[in-house]
Amino acid sequence: MGGAPLYIARGQGAHVYDSDGNRYIDFVGSWGPLIFGHAHPQIVRALGKTARNGTTFGAPTEQEVKLAELIVRLIPSVQKVRLVSSGTEATMSALRLARAYTGRSKIVKFDGCYHGHADGLLVKAGSGIATLGLPDSPGIPPGFAKETLVAKYNDVMSVSNLFERHGKNIAALIVEPVCGNMGVIPPAKDFLRLLRRLTRRYGTLLIFDEVITGFRVAVGGAQSFYGVTPDLTCLGKILGGGLPLAAFGGRRQIMDLVAPEGPVYQAGTLSGNPLAVTAGLTTLGLLSRPGTYARLEVKGKRLEEGFTSVLKKYSIRGTINRVGSMMTLFFGIDHVRNADDARNCDRQRFARYFHGMLRRGIYLPPAAFEAMFVSLAHTTADINRAVAAFENWAAKETRG
Repeated sequence: MGGAPLYIARGQGAHVYDSDGNRYIDFVGSWGPLIFGHAHPQIVRALGKTARNGTTFGAPTEQEVKLAELIVRLIPSVQKVRLVSSGTEATMSALRLARAYTGRSKIVKFDGCYHGHADGLLVKAGSGIATLGLPDSPGIPPGFAKETLVAKYNDVMSVSNLFERHGKNIAALIVEPVCGNMGVIPPAKDFLRLLRRLTRRYGTLLIFDEVITGFRVAVGGAQSFYGVTPDLTCLGKILGGGLPLAAFGGRRQIMDLVAPEGPVYQAGTLSGNPLAVTAGLTTLGLLSRPGTYARLEVKGKRLEEGFTSVLKKYSIRGTINRVGSMMTLFFGIDHVRNADDARNCDRQRFARYFHGMLRRGIYLPPAAFEAMFVSLAHTTADINRAVAAFENWAAKETRG
């Protein structure tokens, strides 16, 4: 978006404070993990108690087992789970496992979907790759990229065509069930169900990358929200409650291949460390309270309706995609269903909007292809202030 980045000094609730002492209402939320806002008292207290007993051991802990049991209980498709430290590790490990299980080498991903920065996944990726307009990253051997097939999101025929040509060699199809890295793009009706049907027909594993959507759109993730069961699931962000923690898991017969029970090696010195596990357990416990997601939906809907009314009032062309507490405003376009649509948005106007909102005390993702996140810490006053700031910017923008 240009300009100098904010250097954040501290956060509290729905607000962040930069190094110059300026306060902002935060709709970035560390790119999704902070569903309860910054420095939630219960999470901070739990972390302090855990830290006094040690921060890492490189050995199993009882809390790891409790978190694994909780994940299995909350996400029915996950029968066994392995904790790691990042979403990139989770997706990379899940794909290695899928290749070992099927004995195949190719994978299918979608244009604009970002699954971390492992070599084979930086092909037609979203997130920072899309934001900065970068080509597929240098440093990746061509042979790696050849094993990655790219389909168009929300276009079942593009997937079907790939399977007709390569089906016997496709180990896995990996997808964000709700895209969050080319802006928020929900799945079209029956799109995920058709992917499930197609992968079963060809003996291919279906992997849901729920690093963003896991515990964000529902306590059971997007798979429970849409009623589609994947073979493997990747989790992160909210799972760690703001600390580095992620996981991959799925059917027992697949996960049994992970070492030491099986031959597929995966390890990490800090995976499942006590601090991250404590934050995760505390966060998931808080999320399990009745009415949590209904409250998030109310907040997200209020923000969407407020922004939509401003677009209409000032005749600014644009569209808003929202699923629960995830939302993206695309300028200069009437609908966004895939990466091609997203790339046609007005990025120059988005840059003016970003900086205009920042000057008005609203901190948004500094990228046209990312999601803004509503947290349970945002109050009605916070949301109303964001809408008022948007209207103030829109009035100035349309005056020229």
